[in-house]
Amino acid sequence: MQLSKSEEELMNHLWKLEKAFLKDLLDQYSDPKPATTTVATMLKRMADKNFVAYNLYGKSREYYPLVKKKAYFSKHVNGLIKNFFNDSASQFASFFTKETNITKEELAHLRELIDQELKNK
Repeated sequence: MQLSKSEEELMNHLWKLEKAFLKDLLDQYSDPKPATTTVATMLKRMADKNFVAYNLYGKSREYYPLVKKKAYFSKHVNGLIKNFFNDSASQFASFFTKETNITKEELAHLRELIDQELKNK
């Protein structure tokens, strides 16, 4: 299951905070902040999708993520590779290195990461 763009933004705030009450999450937004009811509705939808859960303290809910950020984005990147690059990581890497504004330093760092992974395999 996927999150909408606004749900992803909210989820990023929750991943950053690890646990948060609704007020804490609202504080993470820059102005103009979304309405309290909008964020509450998104949290309910995200709970229904099993992305977040909460602990109840009286009438207050402390939310926490059920899905790790790395797992969520890994699934998206793998889906992107499958759907747009014929399930070829090398086609994705070629596109990524040629069509994005990646710096020479970042490319060198990627080379180091790839060399390290080759040694580990």
